[in-house]
Amino acid sequence: MGYAIRVQKVQRPTNKSFYVTLPSPIAEALNIAKGEEFFWEIEDKNTLVLRRNQPVPPRTGTLHAQRGSRTSAEGN
Repeated sequence: MGYAIRVQKVQRPTNKSFYVTLPSPIAEALNIAKGEEFFWEIEDKNTLVLRRNQPVPPRTGTLHAQRGSRTSAEGN
């Protein structure tokens, strides 16, 4: 899943900031809560990684695991 976004620049007399908007479908898919803290990591000049400060445990019974179990059950 991917979403195109634009970086916004806000320039004030005392500081300059750039803003990146996180689309709602992505935030909802990741169960991001209001006020939750993240930080950016720079992998290279083309890749930024956004990480949670407090990692959440992975979901059990992911879609891939469910597909695999259905496929193997149908094949038997």
